Amino acid sequence: MKFSRLLVSFVLAMVLFVFPLSAQAASSSSITRSVGDAEFKGKDFSGQSLVGVEYTNVNLEKANFSNADLRGGVFNGSVLQGANLHGADFSEGIAYLVDFKGADLSDAILTDAMMLRSSFSDVDITGADFTNAILDGIQVKKLCAQASGVNSQTGVKTRESLGCR
Repeated sequence: MKFSRLLVSFVLAMVLFVFPLSAQAASSSSITRSVGDAEFKGKDFSGQSLVGVEYTNVNLEKANFSNADLRGGVFNGSVLQGANLHGADFSEGIAYLVDFKGADLSDAILTDAMMLRSSFSDVDITGADFTNAILDGIQVKKLCAQASGVNSQTGVKTRESLGCR
């Protein structure tokens, strides 16, 4: 009985060694809606449900995302200069290597968002909620210098959400 198990194991091992199973990688784009290598300068996305949408290397300069539902969305290497994200819900989103120069983030919900290596020059963050958001320390200092207001949806003060002193 032990000999037959050993023989079956040996034959199975040899078959797998000679004819290995192919490995296929899964892409996040196969499970989420993705927009890449496109230009959407000035496009109006206001009030839309864009939950989980990925924007990779997209020029979204002056795009309007006001009051849009961007929960769990991804902005990767994209340009959001002068974009309007007033009142947008970007909770649990990812913004990696994103240029927010001159963007309007007023009253936006950015809770639990990961926003590493993104820049926030001349942005309006009045009433924005950054609770548990992860940002580069230098960017937090820059934002704290101008942080004010209370988010109308969450009731959280912008300065407190950023951990400003």
